[in-house]
Amino acid sequence: MDLYPLLRPILFSLDPETAHFLTLKSLPLATRLGLPERVQPADANTTTEVMGLEFPNQVGLAAGLDKNGDYIEALGKLGFGFLEVGTVTPRPQPGNPKPRLFRLKEARAIINRMGFNNKGVDHLVERVRKSRYRGILGINIGKNFDTPIDQAINDYIQCMRKVYPYAHYITINVSSPNTKNLRDLQKNDVMHKLLQALKNEQAALESQYDKYVPLVVKIAPDLTRNQVLDLADLFTRHQIDGVIATNTTISREKVNGQPLADETGGLSGQPLFEQSTAIVEILASRLNKQIPIIAAGGITRPEDAIRKIEAGASLVQLYSGLIYEGPGLIPRTVRAISQ
Repeated sequence: MDLYPLLRPILFSLDPETAHFLTLKSLPLATRLGLPERVQPADANTTTEVMGLEFPNQVGLAAGLDKNGDYIEALGKLGFGFLEVGTVTPRPQPGNPKPRLFRLKEARAIINRMGFNNKGVDHLVERVRKSRYRGILGINIGKNFDTPIDQAINDYIQCMRKVYPYAHYITINVSSPNTKNLRDLQKNDVMHKLLQALKNEQAALESQYDKYVPLVVKIAPDLTRNQVLDLADLFTRHQIDGVIATNTTISREKVNGQPLADETGGLSGQPLFEQSTAIVEILASRLNKQIPIIAAGGITRPEDAIRKIEAGASLVQLYSGLIYEGPGLIPRTVRAISQ
């Protein structure tokens, strides 16, 4: 039985960040009680190989829900095919001042300006080490807010060195709109230098640990077609292992005039769907299946996930859809894709 429709009005009566915290805190107890409907064990209809990894199903958790790896085991019991934790930075940081999370209920959307609030990479690594979760885990890394943009490479490499032994794949977050100038890293010449440094580090770490951990880059939805094509060419040139499309948008075109729509931050949820799916299509046309695409952005129904896969994605990720639909969205989406 899906209890989330009964719980949602209570959660939505609370401040969004408070509701987020309470939901995560109660998740371990809820999973022990068997309250969320869980996906059946993986079978031939749901397993898929991407980036050399075997995923039990194609539906994952997007980064941002569990920034610090504090709830990995409980989240792992909800039926996801993979989890992505973070974004984590080298040093702990509080993020932006509150309030910084807003619901646009009519639009089934969220605006956040969290600003990479996290307890630092060392805390996350310790949580991952202690976790009994044995599924596929991606770790999403970023730069500290006060690290100059021309020194950002150092932050990514520092995080990469620490998470490498514990990650199944590592995501390079260069697309959050809530860290000043971060999206400048997506510019062609800057991205070239960043990818070159990260691939060199990946090779060194592979030799050190005798283990290859794929590198994935998460991009913004607010790029022009030509910018996306240029990035796709760079990803191919540097043999990046995957690309996540997309992060949140700074556009308000789909929510103009709605309450809270003018709040600063990244917009996610249903209004992002078409914009992020268009980025998947552009990438797919250029990459020609040479590099897998993980689609995130606006998946609030199982049919949205199917549309992302039809657009060229190999895997999908949920986040805002879970806030509006609850954990029951996971098994429904897994079933819809397998059928």
